[in-house]
Amino acid sequence: MTNHKNTTVWALAALAITGCACNAAAEAKPLQVFILAGQSNMEGQGVVSLDHPEHYNGGKGNLVWSMAHSASKDKMKHLKDANGKWVVRDDVDISFKAKGTVRKGGLTIGYTGYGQSSHIGPELQFGHVMGDFLEEPVLLIKTAWGGKSLYVDFRPPSSGGETGPYYTQMIQEIHDALKALGDREYQLRGFVWMQGWNDMCTGPAIPEYAGNLVNLAKDVRKEFNAPGLPIVIGELGNDGVAKAGSNMQEFRDAQKSGAAKIDNALFVMTHDFARPPKLSPNTGHGHHWYGNAESYFLVGDALGQGMKTLLSAPGQK
Repeated sequence: MTNHKNTTVWALAALAITGCACNAAAEAKPLQVFILAGQSNMEGQGVVSLDHPEHYNGGKGNLVWSMAHSASKDKMKHLKDANGKWVVRDDVDISFKAKGTVRKGGLTIGYTGYGQSSHIGPELQFGHVMGDFLEEPVLLIKTAWGGKSLYVDFRPPSSGGETGPYYTQMIQEIHDALKALGDREYQLRGFVWMQGWNDMCTGPAIPEYAGNLVNLAKDVRKEFNAPGLPIVIGELGNDGVAKAGSNMQEFRDAQKSGAAKIDNALFVMTHDFARPPKLSPNTGHGHHWYGNAESYFLVGDALGQGMKTLLSAPGQK
């Protein structure tokens, strides 16, 4: 007679051993690290579930609403599990320092300057794209602050003048996150830049932007000894199509021009992802895509697809 109790015990033990082996195998693979940097739109202003009728337009355009009503709802299904809970990936981690505290863990909603789980940024879908694309485990290091320009705040050393304090802080936060890995083997695989509103609003900054962007790429690559590091630059796509001759159009042209001068870099257009204020939670916040979660989801997806393109080039994988 078969002893089912013993059989079950041995089966569970075998599963435990197999699980340990799988975890060990995952730990043995070099961590694939991506840096996500910029200002408030990289921090993340996409509303998750806030739905106050006066302050959040009844929830229109938040993530919960978007998963049920937006044109992208079918692309968003993976964000929740079969029980309706927000998915937390175990193969994609994120590290983000906000208000003096580093938050680390599996990729899910809430890694923004607001803390808790009230908002998302481009990191959410970018992380899903990278996690699905790569066999190795992924780490996203996010470093971003609202209201900062490349002209002054993020000014890279190669641009001359005073190096921007937030360039220095960005570099320090990246080093700190890498140091926190201890002996864990890693590979720095890409840099994503989502920034520009303050430069767009500062006339003298626009003519300098392309050159400053080239210098940013050069200095970041030099700092981390990564001369061919793939770089994705997201367009300042707020409010959709820009008026000819406007500061917005001139700034986008500067972004595109700068990106074209950087080897192994890609400029990703995002203006098609803008949604109207009447279908968004923050109807007066055009500088933050009106808080529309679908917009941030699609921006993250486009940045991720752009990075996939660069990583798929010969010699990258």
